[in-house]
Amino acid sequence: MGEYRPAVASGGLVWSAGMTPRRDGALVVTGIVGGDLDLATAREAAGLAALNALSAVADAVGGLERITGLAQLTVYVACGASFTEHSAVADGASDALARALGDVPCAARVAVGVASLPGGAPVEVQLSATYRP
Repeated sequence: MGEYRPAVASGGLVWSAGMTPRRDGALVVTGIVGGDLDLATAREAAGLAALNALSAVADAVGGLERITGLAQLTVYVACGASFTEHSAVADGASDALARALGDVPCAARVAVGVASLPGGAPVEVQLSATYRP
């Protein structure tokens, strides 16, 4: 899938690459949100993508327990021009991260609508976090 690292850590900050809703390397959800894909499925897909980003971040810093906070969560939503529920899709990512991390402070968040994403994914999530070096 190209030449890149899943996450990069430096000086107490770590950034993930964009992650899509994959299990064992296979994209499990495709489609256009608000078109052929409903909001509930898109939220679940965003949660899975966020957990993939969290896994990459945790691997880069030596474990989930070293993450001290989430800095920025960006959720890209593949949707049509009339779709306006980007934040509701992004809630799926935020909720999954909150369940996984418990008391770790939540991130500032951006939800952006785009025409398409890699492989036909409905969402792509990028996560940055703070960690204990």
